[in-house]
Amino acid sequence: MQAPNSPKILFISAFSAPFIQEDLKFLRQFFSIEQQIGSGFLQIIRIIFACLKTDIAFCWFASIYAFVSVFLMKLLHRKSIIVLGGVDVSKEKDINYGIWLSPWKAVCIRFALRHASMILPVDESLVADAKRLANYGGKNITVLPTGYDSEFWQPKGRKEQMILTVAAVKDEVQLKRKGLDILIEVARRLHEKKFCVIGIDRSLVTHLNPPSNIDFLPYVQREHLLSFYQRAQVYCQPSLREGLPNALCEAMLCECIPVATNVGGNAVAIGPSGLLVRSRDIDELADALQHAFSLPEENGREARKRIVEKFPRAYRENRLLQILQA
Repeated sequence: MQAPNSPKILFISAFSAPFIQEDLKFLRQFFSIEQQIGSGFLQIIRIIFACLKTDIAFCWFASIYAFVSVFLMKLLHRKSIIVLGGVDVSKEKDINYGIWLSPWKAVCIRFALRHASMILPVDESLVADAKRLANYGGKNITVLPTGYDSEFWQPKGRKEQMILTVAAVKDEVQLKRKGLDILIEVARRLHEKKFCVIGIDRSLVTHLNPPSNIDFLPYVQREHLLSFYQRAQVYCQPSLREGLPNALCEAMLCECIPVATNVGGNAVAIGPSGLLVRSRDIDELADALQHAFSLPEENGREARKRIVEKFPRAYRENRLLQILQA
């Protein structure tokens, strides 16, 4: 319920995603929300006018839209908050990935990080990147992980001998960032195993000549994604970079045995319940996936227990309330 004197929140994101919508839905219960989700020049104009009539700017990801809101809120002596997800502190020249590769955008993001009232990275691994790229001490940084609904993401029935990967991929850069080119090579070696990749159009990988034991499915609605997690015995996250990967945590809640590259928040999510490998190491990933099928069901139960204990949705919601009402 909204308190009579609660601040008005400007909620900003360049795109919509389930984890973003979860924050928005929760905050609507307690605050008056001005929602600005979208991209383009007109979006900047909308944000400028919205800043004039709101008390706090809450930005998902450090972006040009976050820069505009931080700059204006600083002039107005009002609060601004940026949630760091991972892409916003990436600078990967090898695959041409990350907003920091653009010199003028880097200047804007550096200002936004330095002058926002608070920065909320979803994982500790993003803190060092933010400090290094923005070249500052990071006094305004507080780690706040994303949270997961363990009542919705639940196991059901027997597992299939299937390796599942979920990744929103729209271009070649994202394909490499998510390590799907490596996964295809692994599938070629483990020809007796069944692989399923959700979130990518097969046309993006035809030039890689994927083997017949790996299926590619386009974006799947969340309620249908659950059944894939429940079926898969092993979940693979072969990324080059990650924040705290939502799909990995959701799969673990459904008792998939996790195998992931040792980057970003993967290690924090998995802990001792699964297997970590070096990024872009085909041999190591193939061996780990093969080994994962020999692990006992207890590993899946431990995976679920770890996410339930470390990343409950209620913790994120309570901390967001404390931060926005302070």
